[in-house]
Amino acid sequence: MSYIRKAINSDLEAIIQVEKAAFSVFQQSTKRTLKLSLNSLSQEVWVYDDPSQGVIGVLILHLHKKTLRIYSVGVSPTCQSSGIGSMLMNHACSLALTYGNSKVSLEASVSNAKLIKWYESKGFVFTELMEDYYTEGEHAQRMVFAIPEAKDRGAIENVVVVDKVSEFKFESDYVTVVAAKDYIKDQHRVSQKNVRVFNLCNSYAYQSFGYYVSLLASARDQRVMPNVSTIRDFNSTQIIRSVMFDLDDVIQESLSKSKENSVSLLIYFGQSSKTGFKKLAQQLFQVFEAPVLRVSFTKGEKWVVQKVSPMRINKLEAAERELLYKFAAEYFQRRRFRKSVSRQYKYDLAILVNPTEEHPPSDPQALLKFKKAAEKIGFCTEFITKDDIDRISEFDALFIRETTNVKDHTYLMSRLAYAEGLVVIDDPWSILRCSNKIFQNEIMKQHNVLTPATQLLVKGNFTDKDAEEMKLPVVLKQPDSAFSIGVVKADTKEDLIEKVNHLFKTSDLIVAQEFLYSEYDWRIGVLDQSPLFACKYYMSKGHWQIYNWDSSEGESIGDDDVLDIKDVPPKVVQTALKACSLIGDGLYGVDLKMVDDKVYVIEVNDNPNVDVDVEDRLLGDEIYDRIMMSIMNRIEVSRNIRAVPNL
Repeated sequence: MSYIRKAINSDLEAIIQVEKAAFSVFQQSTKRTLKLSLNSLSQEVWVYDDPSQGVIGVLILHLHKKTLRIYSVGVSPTCQSSGIGSMLMNHACSLALTYGNSKVSLEASVSNAKLIKWYESKGFVFTELMEDYYTEGEHAQRMVFAIPEAKDRGAIENVVVVDKVSEFKFESDYVTVVAAKDYIKDQHRVSQKNVRVFNLCNSYAYQSFGYYVSLLASARDQRVMPNVSTIRDFNSTQIIRSVMFDLDDVIQESLSKSKENSVSLLIYFGQSSKTGFKKLAQQLFQVFEAPVLRVSFTKGEKWVVQKVSPMRINKLEAAERELLYKFAAEYFQRRRFRKSVSRQYKYDLAILVNPTEEHPPSDPQALLKFKKAAEKIGFCTEFITKDDIDRISEFDALFIRETTNVKDHTYLMSRLAYAEGLVVIDDPWSILRCSNKIFQNEIMKQHNVLTPATQLLVKGNFTDKDAEEMKLPVVLKQPDSAFSIGVVKADTKEDLIEKVNHLFKTSDLIVAQEFLYSEYDWRIGVLDQSPLFACKYYMSKGHWQIYNWDSSEGESIGDDDVLDIKDVPPKVVQTALKACSLIGDGLYGVDLKMVDDKVYVIEVNDNPNVDVDVEDRLLGDEIYDRIMMSIMNRIEVSRNIRAVPNL
């Protein structure tokens, strides 16, 4: 997928080639100048990267307090008139909004009337003639574009609300400290949308000042930490146990060296002063998004959470309060919460992609359709990558269009976005549940959802006798397998033993499933617990799976058909919806087989494929509209705003 990204040092030679091709000799920058631009704190270099051609567009910016100066913008001649220059110019103006600049300036050669006319079409106006600017006899004119929304937008205001300002000795350039009573009655703040509220009141009890601060912040469409839902979660033993089940591995790892039978951990803005608890503190903060938490653990057969509660500021000892100030300062220093959206957009949406992914869940054309659908209903939309993890707080929602995995940045970014109060698809719980076949098999069995006969093979306990007793053929899966990778079929006893031993090298548990033959698998797309699309995915030619990664002709994928939901056997749709209800209410793709009039759930996938001319073949643009509208509705429901009806 072609995209605009920040340049790195290894792009230098490609940038030089674009400069040579796009500019006259007197306008070209030297290699030394370009190298300095790449490493300067007062400059930025952005490139337009095409997967087949490489870098074909370059944007060099000089950063000033009030003005963003476009030092140069160039596109390879063979790619001009394709809209790349406009995209780079729009990117510059978007950055100006983000950085709080009031105008964008540039210089253009007086002799290039066509270019000047193009700049004028973008809203740039002449301000100054500069004689002999490039070289003797080569004049330039300065042109400026005023950011129309500049006076109305700016950095998000961080407001810390406490019971008594006099008792909270914290100062920061990025924070305003306000008394709870003042925040509640301050009518000026009612209309402010660019406010982030950090509720540090001493009590969140029902109908206390702290409770009303979070309640009113949500009603005012202001992000608040903790929100009312989190406050309720503190009182729910069931929710706490559910969350701690997901965090069990990191809990056991973090506490494994403790010689005590009980541990109390104070977490300040996701950090702890205790050595060895960094990862656990961050993950607990991502789940229970409160500025200060006390989490108590006790040891029985293993470590378990006894209690999770927000910590009252007035109960902190002097040393603990100093730690709060220290970690709060670091938190706000890292996150400036700059808002990149202009007033014409309602919310900010980040779409997480991986430009180098070989088999992404959406192709480039589908991604552009998602962006168009989002902007149509009021989202300022930006494609981001894993390198933008520190910018998550700038957005209102995160839509993940990169293959998810619990062990990589996709899960981390989902958790972080959730902790920051964003609407997230795929949410972290769906990623956790869908990524593990063992969890899925167990929960389906508990709720009487039919699946192929399944058993777990345990490393160290699997013997040749077990192999003899297994019904063949059998499908073997790594617990976190995806896209048929980590999934194999064993047809004989010898084949079974060999493949089991191979899989045990990377996993202590293996899922062994009855092999059910069918000409095709059903894939039912589900959104908000309602059917979205239906596909038949046929097996790859001469293979037992849809994907054949080991084909002698290279990877091979079977054909597909798209059907209207009403033309799908009702029991297939009903089974898919029941299976999804056990996972969550996000966007899922359920794989099912229908054999002898029985419907079996193979697995529920978060992050299902939505590609142009496949899943959208029947619905067209409507499929993108419905997904984007779902995200919009989730934001407005979470902020107590009347939801927009689904399309």
